[in-house]
Amino acid sequence: MIRDIIIAIDGHSGCGKSTTSRLLAKYLNFKYLDSGAMYRAVTLFFMNNNILPSQDIEINNALKDIQIDFKYVDGEQHVFLNNNDIESDIRSDDVSNNVSLFSSNSFLRKFLVNKQKAFGNNKDIVVEGRDITTVVFPDAEIKVFMTANIEVRAKRRFNEMKIKNPEITYSDVIDNLEKRDVQDSTRKDSPLMIANDAFILDTSDLEISEQVDKIINFIKKKFS
Repeated sequence: MIRDIIIAIDGHSGCGKSTTSRLLAKYLNFKYLDSGAMYRAVTLFFMNNNILPSQDIEINNALKDIQIDFKYVDGEQHVFLNNNDIESDIRSDDVSNNVSLFSSNSFLRKFLVNKQKAFGNNKDIVVEGRDITTVVFPDAEIKVFMTANIEVRAKRRFNEMKIKNPEITYSDVIDNLEKRDVQDSTRKDSPLMIANDAFILDTSDLEISEQVDKIINFIKKKFS
């Protein structure tokens, strides 16, 4: 079994990145880190404390009051903010609509990147996000960039979100994804981009199990 490596996975929203990364970590018996959940957690904190994305000083000063942990609840990994389980809260529409605005802040990115690097100190971890292969772990042994056409991504995200929010429409979801794509890829600090040595995985026509299999096969070939 392959050990002592970091698997870094970047990609667009709605391409199956989180589910695939989680299942990959389970298959390999690796730790799993959803960096996007960390950005959602701080976004929730700032929104609850009436801090705006444009308020750099306030954001920087507030970072000392933020503690993020990952704990397992009924066998599932949950995000805790200052000892409170916020797993369901960070998946709200409000957080989804604001996370890219806050995540472009340089103070915030430096704060979370340092925490993410610490999670990877002992390796044997799958980390997914938007700057993992290029900024957080540029020397990762395995780098993957996941994508899919936006119609497929919007359909997947819509099917997930309408369960909790029956009022949401497909057009709402596709508009949100388009805005996030632009914000993530054009921000000045650590934009979403494809690392030169990344394995590009288009998931438009793939089931989750097929996505996992393709990454596992890529890893095996690299270390064969």
